[in-house]
Amino acid sequence: MRTNPALRPPAVRNGKDAVGHLSAPGPHRVLRGDLGMVGIPGIVFAPEEGLGLPVVVFAHDWLQPADRYADLLRHLASWGFVTAAPSNHRGILPSHPAFAADLRTTLDVCAGVRLGDGRISVDGRRSALVGHGIGAGAALIAANGRARLAALVTIAAAQTHPDVIDSARALTVPALHIAAGKDTVAPAAGHADQIAATTSGPTWLRTLPKASHSGFLDGSHWSDLVLAGGPEAKTRRITRALVTGFLLRHLCDEDRVDVLVDGKVPGTVLADRV
Repeated sequence: MRTNPALRPPAVRNGKDAVGHLSAPGPHRVLRGDLGMVGIPGIVFAPEEGLGLPVVVFAHDWLQPADRYADLLRHLASWGFVTAAPSNHRGILPSHPAFAADLRTTLDVCAGVRLGDGRISVDGRRSALVGHGIGAGAALIAANGRARLAALVTIAAAQTHPDVIDSARALTVPALHIAAGKDTVAPAAGHADQIAATTSGPTWLRTLPKASHSGFLDGSHWSDLVLAGGPEAKTRRITRALVTGFLLRHLCDEDRVDVLVDGKVPGTVLADRV
């Protein structure tokens, strides 16, 4: 299903144009809600109205509250996606399988409940999981056996239990893996590279050479004292464009953003197709 022609992103000539267009807010007004009403702490963003919308469930990194990703979630909602992020499993030793189970539950809730006083609904066939750090690993675990999943994105994927490599072997949907070149928490050579090489479906690995593991976060949190680096505006800007373009392509069949999937994008390095 394509996006409404009136709301489609403009044609772009190159990666620089594409980042400029898709890192900026989309055409939709955005509503914010609370996942707590269904028993899972977390946040929801959605376009003001729309039926049969694509849905994206986001998994946070170790110790992080979901609000540190609100900028990305709100941005995706402005481009027509319903987005939700559980904010539990934030302890020192979180259960990754339980986190994955909550991601699946969140997908089911979004697909099964009308939002926005009935003006918003989700097409469960157009669903994606996105995660950062250990959240990326939890998203891979959650994707196993998820027949209706359409795409997956990992950002600076970190190790989890079960092993992320074992989880990646069963992945057959299109997957984008974003790695940070200055990541000292989950170095690309030990995590994203291996995950991308292991997945069975169409796979893209794109590295941001100047990004750190925490560069994808927004705002401040006490965990910044124990993690290397901090939020990076340029990293978040490029990531907004990459994730939006990839999800528009694979959840909305939007081919006008292909340069962000397959092309040259300033500030990134696209690995040879795995």
